[in-house]
Amino acid sequence: MLNIDLLLAWGAAYKKLSAGESIFKEGQSCFFYHQLVSGNVRWFNIDNDGKECIHSMVGIGESFGELPLFDNEPYAANAIANEDCIILRLHKPSFIKLLQENSDTHFCFSKLLAKKLRFKLSVIKTFATHCPEKMITTLLNNFKAENKNFCKECDQLNLTRQQIADMTGLRVETVIRTMRNMHDKGELVISKGKVYYKDTIEVVAS
Repeated sequence: MLNIDLLLAWGAAYKKLSAGESIFKEGQSCFFYHQLVSGNVRWFNIDNDGKECIHSMVGIGESFGELPLFDNEPYAANAIANEDCIILRLHKPSFIKLLQENSDTHFCFSKLLAKKLRFKLSVIKTFATHCPEKMITTLLNNFKAENKNFCKECDQLNLTRQQIADMTGLRVETVIRTMRNMHDKGELVISKGKVYYKDTIEVVAS
């Protein structure tokens, strides 16, 4: 998260969005840096069959759609407000100048991008195993380590089975069955349809 006061000082402005409203689409040109202030944003691609591939459920304080800020290419994915939300937007030239003139902020932002890439690689690595439990466990472990997509008070997972399926490429039926097996083994708890995941699970190599 970049400091909000710093962003505002450089000319950033708040923008309100309604649930279901598009923020940007794959292939569009990039004009802003985006940071979520409230609500929830879905960042995803759609394949030729119309199936979503979710890259991230963006949480409060997170930035998204950063790649075009640096390579001047179009957006690589879509971003939609999952619920009513507020984002902070800073024009691209101002954002680049902000980084150029604030080396500490630039370094921290670079670390953030590296962290996101490392998370993505850890998830992709599990795809080669063709093991649904490893794929789901790796995803949940990463979210738990980052305090993301979980209720901090009760450890409830704030993602649907469908969203997990869209993040892993699995069928939702496979996700439901796999998570039920994980519940039976005591690796997570399912109560009244809600999933609770307190401790990270060791992912054993094949």
